[in-house]
Amino acid sequence: MKEAEYYEKTENKRVRCTLCPNYCIISLDKYGQCQGRKNIDGVLYATNFGECTSIAVDTIEKKPLYHFHPGKLILSVSPNSCNMKCPWCQNAEISQEKFPTRFASPEDMVEIALKNASFGIAYTYTEPLTWYEYIKETGTIAKEKGLKNVLVTNGMINEKPLLEVLPLVDALNIDLKSMNPDVYKRIIKGDLETVLNTIRIAKKHAHIEITNLLIPDLNDSTNDIKMLVDFIKEIGEDIPLHFSRYFPHYKWSTPPTPAETIIKAYNIAKEELMYVYVGNIFMSKISNDTYCPKCNNLLVERSFMSGRVMGIKDRKCSKCSREADIILE
Repeated sequence: MKEAEYYEKTENKRVRCTLCPNYCIISLDKYGQCQGRKNIDGVLYATNFGECTSIAVDTIEKKPLYHFHPGKLILSVSPNSCNMKCPWCQNAEISQEKFPTRFASPEDMVEIALKNASFGIAYTYTEPLTWYEYIKETGTIAKEKGLKNVLVTNGMINEKPLLEVLPLVDALNIDLKSMNPDVYKRIIKGDLETVLNTIRIAKKHAHIEITNLLIPDLNDSTNDIKMLVDFIKEIGEDIPLHFSRYFPHYKWSTPPTPAETIIKAYNIAKEELMYVYVGNIFMSKISNDTYCPKCNNLLVERSFMSGRVMGIKDRKCSKCSREADIILE
């Protein structure tokens, strides 16, 4: 447990958390919406500091990050908290409910990464930005040891703390759930504009990729998809976009996303963006390999959530010498 960095003290020993736009006002002995920050005697504490629900070694492609060190292994860790309330959450057991945890100090976590041949640490599975203080401490030590720091995040963090943590972050996969602010406000208890701002800022500081979970009758209309693609293109047409297939889980019982919807989204996005991928579904007509946008040379081949560099030499396409939009070092 550690005192939180972003909060204000108010009357009657209540506190106001300022880490994210929920701005939770927390009474004595109560938690904020994320369930990771608690008011103890008028002081806000990150009670989830170092408390892990999961520690595993994954390929970087599972995050998903396709243009960042393809094929490499990364230590993946998570807290027991999230500042959104997605009723379809695939990891609800560890993000929305109380779940047993084990403490790992920042020093220990870095040591685990080094001992497991990991090139970095991915803060993932739940919402890592609710682990803010832990990421800062662990990320600093990781950097000193030559490791990379990766965030797989919903992007809902206020600008000041975001700018403070980004110098430690090498790559982010940001989950852009919808371009409809009502979906964020009414259904998942979040704020769309904050997430869009995070994407704009993060693009200037680190490698980013975007994931969009396509949910029937919620965010899968042609207009929804075009709005999402237009926003990403405005930030950068070279940003990889991952469309992911939804399956019913937790409190959401809508049937799975039809394959036709995935194909529709893919085709719309490919008209405007250089790199589009699909997840949670196998489709013989859609390749998740990466090709050079100039000459169509195969740059990275992917199979079973792992990548193999094929057509890149000296950071460029081996055929036409176009700069490859893939980080290898």
